[in-house]
Amino acid sequence: MFISNAYAATATSTDFASFLPLIVIFVLFFFMIIRPQMKQAKEQRNMIAALQKGDEVVTSGGIVGKVTKVTEAFVVVEIAPETEITVQKHAIQSALPKGTIKSI
Repeated sequence: MFISNAYAATATSTDFASFLPLIVIFVLFFFMIIRPQMKQAKEQRNMIAALQKGDEVVTSGGIVGKVTKVTEAFVVVEIAPETEITVQKHAIQSALPKGTIKSI
């Protein structure tokens, strides 16, 4: 005959060695990507929670100013004498060291 018989494949056992590369990749992925992002997000949350009047900050839009008022969800930032803007707390990108605005 021209058609050969088809036989079922034998069942292979799934042991730990076959999952080891997948586990190693996940562990590397966790320590190289996920963990540093979690650490950075925690630092950002702590910085936003610690904002107080007189801090010098940079917004996500690149505006540099001094915090004049902090509420639960918003921050009032003085960007020039007698010029204040209100931004959400999450729009604050970073806190600057004291005296940075004067040196700019």
